Amino acid sequence: MASIRKRRGKFVVVYYYTNESGEQKQKWESYDTEDEAKTRKAEVEYKQQVKRFIAPSKLTIAQFMDDFVSLYGVKKWGPSSYEANTGLIRNYINPMIGDMLIQDMNAMEADKFISRLQKTKSVAWINRYSKREYMTPSTIERINRLLKSAFKQAIRWEIVDRNPFTETTLPKTKKATREIWNADTIRKALDACKDSRLYVAMNLSFACSLRVGEVLGLTWDNIHISDADIARDDAHLFVEKELIRVKESTLAILGEEEIIKVFPRTMCLENATTRLVLKPPKTESSIRKVWMPKTVAYILREWKAAQDRQKEFLGEEYLDYNLVVALPNGRPCESKVIGNAFNRLKRDADLPNVVFHSLRHSSTTYKLKLNHGDLKATQGDTGHAQVDMITKIYAHILDEDRKVNAQKFEAAFYSNPDLRSVKAPQEPQSVSVDAQSLLLQLQQSPELLAALSALIVQQAG
Repeated sequence: MASIRKRRGKFVVVYYYTNESGEQKQKWESYDTEDEAKTRKAEVEYKQQVKRFIAPSKLTIAQFMDDFVSLYGVKKWGPSSYEANTGLIRNYINPMIGDMLIQDMNAMEADKFISRLQKTKSVAWINRYSKREYMTPSTIERINRLLKSAFKQAIRWEIVDRNPFTETTLPKTKKATREIWNADTIRKALDACKDSRLYVAMNLSFACSLRVGEVLGLTWDNIHISDADIARDDAHLFVEKELIRVKESTLAILGEEEIIKVFPRTMCLENATTRLVLKPPKTESSIRKVWMPKTVAYILREWKAAQDRQKEFLGEEYLDYNLVVALPNGRPCESKVIGNAFNRLKRDADLPNVVFHSLRHSSTTYKLKLNHGDLKATQGDTGHAQVDMITKIYAHILDEDRKVNAQKFEAAFYSNPDLRSVKAPQEPQSVSVDAQSLLLQLQQSPELLAALSALIVQQAG
C-alpha cells in the first residue's frame, strides 16, 4: 500500500518496494498537486497488486546504453551500424543525458532532449566534418530511433514501463530532391571515361542498380556471362557480399562470424586501425540476382581478359582475390578510389556534380520509366527491403508520368464515336433584335412582309 503525506508544500507518495538484492526499501516521490499524488498512489498500488510494479533503480542512461550495446547491439548490428550507433551514443547521448536516471526519462524530457539536439553543433565522425554547423534533422531522427529501440528493450527487461521516445516531436525534415544524371548525361560520361576500372564500375552501378560497396564486393564466381547465358538473354550477376572498411576494435567486439573475408594490411599501412572486409549485404533483400544487358556482359568479358593478362604479366606479384573490380595488383579497390576517379571524370568532361551513388538512383529512375512503374520488378534489382522505400524516394518520377493516365483515359473512353459529338449543355441565351436589319429584310422580301402582316392580323383577331 502507498500513502500520501504533505511536506514542505509538496504532496509526497510513500511506498515500500523490494530491490534487486531482496531488501525492502522505502520510496518517497514528491508532486506539486494532490491530484498528481493520488494518481501516482493509485498507479503504484495497482501495479503492485497485479505484479507489474517496477522497483526504483539508480541505473543511469549511460550505464543502460552500455548494457544495451553489449546485450543487443552486438547481436543485431552489423559493423557499419555498430560504429554509427556507438558514435551517436558517445558524441550526443551520453554527454547530454547520460547522467540522468533512466526511470526519470519521460515524454517531456525526451522532447526537451530533442530540442537541445537542434541547438547542438555537429561532432566530427571518422575524420569527416559535417557540412552543416548544427545537427541535421536526419541525424536527430537517427538518435531518436536508436533511443526508441533502446527503451523498447528496457521495457522488455522490466527496467521501465513505458517508452518516452515513441511519439517524440521531431524537427521537420526537408527532403531534398536527389540530383541525378539522365540517360543522355550517362552516355556522355561513359564516352568520356578513359579509366577502365571506373568504366566497368559505372556500367555495373547503372545497369544493375548496385551500391558501390556491392560493385566492389563482386567476385568472378558471381558473374554469369557464358555464351549460353548471353544467347538465352540470361546474363546475370549475383549480389551476396559488399566491400567496406571496418575498425579493428569493432571486429574484435562483434567477432568475424558474419565476415566473409578480412583482407591483409598493405605494407605502408602497418599501423592502421581499420581493415577492408567482405561481408554480407546490410539486409537479406539485398542478396539478389540481377540480369544485365548483353552489352554489359561483353564489357565484363573484355575486362576479365584484360585482368587475366595483368595476372600473367605480374605473376606471383598479383594478389588474386578473384575480385571483379580490383586494383592493378589484385588488391581490393576502396570506394574512395572510385569516388576520386569519378570526380576527375566530372571535372574533365564538365559534367553535372553528382556523387557516384547517384548512378544507382539514375538506374532506378530509368527502370521505372521503362517498365511503366513496375515497383516489384524494380525492387528486385535494387534490393530495397520494402516497396514503399521506392515509392517514397522516387515518387516524383512516378508523378511525372501520371499525365499519361489522362491521355489513355481520353483515348479509351472519350474518343468513342458516340461521345465525340456530345457537347456540354448550353445556357439559354437572350436574343437581341436589330430593328434596322429587320426593316431592310422586309423591304427586300414582299413575301416575308405579307406573311408577317397576316400573322399580326391573325393574333389581333
